[in-house]
This record gives sequence, structure tokens and C-alpha cells, in this order.
Amino acid sequence: MAERGADTPAHDDPHDDPPLTGILVADFSRVLAGPYATMLLADMGAAVVKVESPAGDETRTWKPPVRDGVSTYYLGVNRGKRSLALDLRDEGDLAAARELACRADVVIENLKPGGMARFGLDHASVAAGNPGVVYASISGFGSGAGAHVPGYDLMVQAVSGLMSLTGEPDGPPYRAGISVFDVMAGNHAVIGILAALRHRDATGRGQHVEVNLLSSALTGLVNHSSAYVAGGVVPYRMGNAHPSVCPYEPLPTADRDLIVAAANDGQFRALCEVLGSPATADDPRFAHNADRTAHRDELRPVLVELLARRGADEWFDLLVAAGVPCGPINTLDEGFALAERFGLEPVVEVGRGDRALPTTRHPITFSATPARYELPPPEPDEHGPELRAWLAAPESPARRGRAAAGEEA
Repeated sequence: MAERGADTPAHDDPHDDPPLTGILVADFSRVLAGPYATMLLADMGAAVVKVESPAGDETRTWKPPVRDGVSTYYLGVNRGKRSLALDLRDEGDLAAARELACRADVVIENLKPGGMARFGLDHASVAAGNPGVVYASISGFGSGAGAHVPGYDLMVQAVSGLMSLTGEPDGPPYRAGISVFDVMAGNHAVIGILAALRHRDATGRGQHVEVNLLSSALTGLVNHSSAYVAGGVVPYRMGNAHPSVCPYEPLPTADRDLIVAAANDGQFRALCEVLGSPATADDPRFAHNADRTAHRDELRPVLVELLARRGADEWFDLLVAAGVPCGPINTLDEGFALAERFGLEPVVEVGRGDRALPTTRHPITFSATPARYELPPPEPDEHGPELRAWLAAPESPARRGRAAAGEEA
């Protein structure tokens, strides 16, 4: 690997390079939250070096499902990276890891708080030699009193209160179908890193960005968190109903359930008109959202009877045309098909030739600096030889000058 950014393919117009071209990320994270964050950074042009133990990221072994024998879990969050296998208990490998951190614009890790300090790779140690570094730490419960608690998404779904809100009122609590807070924390880490890079651009100084799953969970519970913090109300499980909006739930049709989210009075009136019962919107019990919420048990059977006349897909087209938010409850393949129908091109190809791999598109569309999909998820230590050679070579004068400027700022 040459200078940072030199690995990015040249384009006819350098101004449309991805926005993070030239940024080097030393990725010491594993599993989901950190790797998801660094994949998004890689999509936006950052050169990401994935540092793995000789045993590799755990998700390499999380099978099934697989593609060509490789875990699809691993494939889903590791495109765009180069793999460097280092045993931090080995003096030579540790020296390479420290050199990488010293050269990086961004270091990201998700060891238990204090874990990186054992290797001299904590924020204070790295920043001493690299004052412009943006150092991001992702933990389960922060670096204070909760530092000793392991951080797993399922744990956080439980202790944050999310599971108490998920499921039928008289049934057991349920987890979300994905690791929702790992993904949320990964997104928060990206936001923090980009903000810190902007601050560095203005001041020359780096900083420590800390994200934890519990804080991501509590802010991510949005209206439920506000109900408690601002209103003193502890929300409870309501199945698929919404505590403040009605109708905002799945309702049966002639063939399968349809989500209906008529969140204001205008949408509700449009719903009733399409269903052939405009008088329902004039009923005093249903005229306004607060009325509908108070009389939800009376409104539901009225809507169910009206929706029974057609199937979910037919209602979807009719209601969306009238401006009513709704949608059938799809399987994942149907969800991708809908995105294709809407021209969102949800699947892109990363890599070339026999390494080409279908992958889910980066979620952000840039008008001038689109995401790039150059490197498929790496094999273990796939780029080790070239990276070790690069780290063993003297650092460029330009990089040393940049570090000195950061130290003076």
C-alpha cells in the first residue's frame, strides 16, 4: 500500500472521487457495529485496513448461510477493506499495529474499555504520536461504571427497554429481528467520526469519539424515551399498535395484512374515501387523531370490514396514489423486489471477475461523489504482505509534516 489515497483508482475527473478519498482508517473492530461503520467509510472512499487476529473476525465462522463457503454475515459488513492479520501479543506484529495507528487519520476499536491500553493502542497512546488522529471507541455501556459489562446487541435490547415494548400485550417480550442497536451505534460512530474530521480540518486537532450501544438505544427509542423523560410515562407492549397514532398498524385484507399508517386527519379522510366510506371520517369518534386513538377498538373492525374487499397489493396501489402511507408485509425478497420496482437499485456488485460479489447498495446517494465498490470482503490477511512492507518503509515527509502541524495546533 502506498501513500494514503494512492490505492484509490484514478478517474477522469478527480473532483468526483468519493468524499473520504485520502483518509486512512485503522480498523481494530470486529463483529458488527465497528465493521459496519468502517464499511460505510470505505464506501465513501476511505482506505480501510481491517486488523484481525490470526484467528480472524468471529463472523467469518457464523454460518449458515454462506456464499462459496464464506459466511454471508461476514460478507455483509466487510466490503471495501484490506485485511491485515496481527497477533498483538507478538512484538513485531504489535509494532506494525502501532505504526498503522500512528499513520492513520481514523482509528476505530470496539474492545472492552481499557482493552487497547494493554497494547499501547489506546487513545492517549496513539494521540501522543499522532495528535491529529480521530479515535473512535464503540462499547456496550461506556467507559465509566459500565465498562466491565460485555456489550452485545441482544443484551442492550433487553436492558434498554426495547424488548419490553416489542410483542403482544399479554405475550412475552421479543427482540427485534436484526441487531438494531449494533447498526445504530455503527451509524452514530460514522457521524461522530465525520464531525471530528471536520473539526480537525478547522483546527488541526484530533479527538476521542465514544459511542456505546445503550446510549444509542435510548436515543433510538425516540418517542418512547421522550414519553418517559418528558412525560413520566413508562410505555408498554401494544403489539403492532402505536400509542399515539391510529390507524398505524397492520390490518387484514382479502389475502394478507397491510400496514396502514394514516398519521394525520387528512390521510385518514383519504383512506376512508378510497375505502368507499367517507362518512367514517366524519364520525365524531374518528374525526381527529386523538379521537381515533381513544376509540381504536371501535375503529379497527370498521377498517377490517372495508379492507376485506380487496387484496393487499391492490389496496397498496390505490391508497398510495391517494397519498395514504401503507404497504404489504413483505418477505425480504419481496422488499428487494419493491426497491427494484422503485428504481432504487438495491443490489450492486463489488469486486471483479471471479471475486465479483452482489452486495447491498450504500444507503446514501451523492450527486457528485458517489460511493464506490472496489474491493470485495477480504480473505484473512489477504493484504498482509503489502501492508507489512508499507508499514516497514519510512513514513513520507508529507505525513510527518501533517502530524507536526496537528501537534502545534
